[in-house]
Amino acid sequence: MTEKTLAEKTQLLRETIASFGSTIVAYSGGVDSALVSHLIHDTLGPDNALIVTAVSDSLAEYELEDARRLAEDRGWNFQPIATSEMEDERYLRNDGARCFFCKSELYDRLEQLAKSAGYNVIANGANLDDLGDYRPGMKAAKNFAVRSPLLEVGMGKQEVRTLAHQVGLPNWNKPAQPCLSSRIPYGIHVTIDALKMISNAEKHLRNLGFAECRVRHYGETARVELPLDMLPIYNESSMRSQADAGIIAAGYRRVEIDPKGLRSGNLNEALKSSR
Repeated sequence: MTEKTLAEKTQLLRETIASFGSTIVAYSGGVDSALVSHLIHDTLGPDNALIVTAVSDSLAEYELEDARRLAEDRGWNFQPIATSEMEDERYLRNDGARCFFCKSELYDRLEQLAKSAGYNVIANGANLDDLGDYRPGMKAAKNFAVRSPLLEVGMGKQEVRTLAHQVGLPNWNKPAQPCLSSRIPYGIHVTIDALKMISNAEKHLRNLGFAECRVRHYGETARVELPLDMLPIYNESSMRSQADAGIIAAGYRRVEIDPKGLRSGNLNEALKSSR
């Protein structure tokens, strides 16, 4: 079978979305769900598209601000909703199913909202490349019959970025930004204090110019991940002192640098090796 071109996938994507009727989009602010939000708003019209962002302690404040700003700039019907995964001990214990419980909480809230407000479909931004990593949240989506239009038409991450650029989304090249809880290794409990430490440490690094960073939380130790080409800049003496000082001020006692650099989902590596 011949691989479809991006133009063909885009046409199929619009046709798929047109069949949804009124739709709620689970919108994180990332490029995938932003593209789905744009296409659903554009195809179905604002009265049939509700763009929803889940708000909890695991969402960095700047991520919510960015998501809201983009939604307002595009004229989307945007609604933040509070979720309660931080009240679920199954989520807090942070085993390999943490994302399943988080997404189940989100989709349960969206399902209730859809029923009360008369929306037909719940959609997310999962794409073809998401099948290549450990994604328990996709099981939750299946349980709640959530539609994944990008995945359904076989669109991968690079195609998503290309199409997002074509339709004028300013975040088309935004790095992946998983929730703050993903910085905590499996087996270490998720706490509000830990999430605040991570958020404050990463905010400090971003203010120093490290737009793409992860602060992995190992109790009193922060393990910093940066793109490999940024490591020499971080390790320059005056920068290192300034960067480490801010991380210590966030509540950590020790700062380590991961020499392998930033790897999205790298904490899943240990999980996979144990299975």
